[in-house]
Amino acid sequence: MDAASKRSATTAPVLPDILAPGLAVVFCGSAAGAVSARLGAYYAGPGNRFWPTLHAVGLTPRELAPHEFATLPAYGLGLTDMAKHVSGADAVLPRGSDDPEGLRDRILAARPCVLAFVGKRAAGVFMRAEFGRRDVPCGEQAETLDGIRLFVLPSPSGLARRYWDIRPWRALARAARDGNNERGSPE
Repeated sequence: MDAASKRSATTAPVLPDILAPGLAVVFCGSAAGAVSARLGAYYAGPGNRFWPTLHAVGLTPRELAPHEFATLPAYGLGLTDMAKHVSGADAVLPRGSDDPEGLRDRILAARPCVLAFVGKRAAGVFMRAEFGRRDVPCGEQAETLDGIRLFVLPSPSGLARRYWDIRPWRALARAARDGNNERGSPE
């Protein structure tokens, strides 16, 4: 049993997964940030653009507050993290805390149209484990996970402000709107 499996068997996740069958998009970050862990809500850090961006690109009809995260399935959206049992900035996550196999299993069980990585770190971990790939540019990826489209988005964290670009988020929103058409044609 690897470190992530041992940890998941003995500790509760920092934040619960928000997953349901048939969602348009599931967002996957690296791990809950320190503020998110303290407040018990996804993307709750000051300056984080996640919630305003969902509204700006048309994925939600209004800007939701972080504490409303459990309502996302009503909009066809879900949430999870690569490292479910730790919290903090990417730079301080403990070695071995990532669980790409667990993520894969959760996503295949939920079968969203799109898995969207919120930031390059989680995407890099997953793409290396699943496809042996190290290069993960922002935008839609050539690979799919059993027909589930994969996107890499710039991090909305205030710490990553200099890398911010809303264009990949807009492309994701277009893909989410077209998701039902895409699901009908296996890749």
